[in-house]
Amino acid sequence: MNPPMPELPMTRAARAASCYRLVPALVLAFSCAACAFKPSGYGVPAQAERAAAQAAAEKDPAPDTPGMYLALIDRMQRQGLYYASLAHIDAYEKQYGTTPDSTLLRAQALRETGQSAASAKAYRALLPTPLAASGYRGLGLLAGADGDFGGACRALGQAAVLAPTDAVTLSDLGYARLREGDVAGARVPLLQAAELDPSSARIQANVVLLLMSQGRAKEARALMDEKQFTTAVRSALRDDARKVAQAARARKLDSASAGAPSDGRTLSGRSDQ
Repeated sequence: MNPPMPELPMTRAARAASCYRLVPALVLAFSCAACAFKPSGYGVPAQAERAAAQAAAEKDPAPDTPGMYLALIDRMQRQGLYYASLAHIDAYEKQYGTTPDSTLLRAQALRETGQSAASAKAYRALLPTPLAASGYRGLGLLAGADGDFGGACRALGQAAVLAPTDAVTLSDLGYARLREGDVAGARVPLLQAAELDPSSARIQANVVLLLMSQGRAKEARALMDEKQFTTAVRSALRDDARKVAQAARARKLDSASAGAPSDGRTLSGRSDQ
């Protein structure tokens, strides 16, 4: 779950998902970053635009090959027409049968329309297929959207093992680790993601969050200036940095408690006063 980036307009995810694509404003998608980008506007004009896009898509005849049909459904989802895409997925599977590709599209549409349990079932169906990495990533995004960043880290870690050069997955994993309070563990996947896809504003935002979490405020400001982040994005990143700091403190306390003697004494052997 990530803050709204004008240069990367994204569709509105289900309310529960704002990270993930991992940040309240930034997708987990875990993208964190999973946290998800918000649409550029709300209200009647935006609704009218989406309705017009959906009407135009539905006027198109169904393609006559499986590959073309899947490409059409994917394009509809990129336009934010997730409900319409579910109807077309039903039509596709009725004509051609269920495939891992259609299952992935269904899982994504269910997640984006707030049907988390059905989405998780579809993502799990991908685990024994060649699209297992996408299945684990989807499960990670769902976990992050539900506030379970530990579960998100585990699922996204599996996805990263299966797809080690996928920048989005690495960014989501890094964001999830930040939200879990594991700042050190977030460094490598986030820097890998930044080098693999340096043009992604969402990934760069997660790198800024990493810098903030490391106490490197000057470098974070410089990167935000370089990428021309808006005031809203900067504010969202500061909010997330506070959440990361809180999680890191809790993680440190849990670690200290786990290592403390059970008789109530401190590690130095002195009784607490």
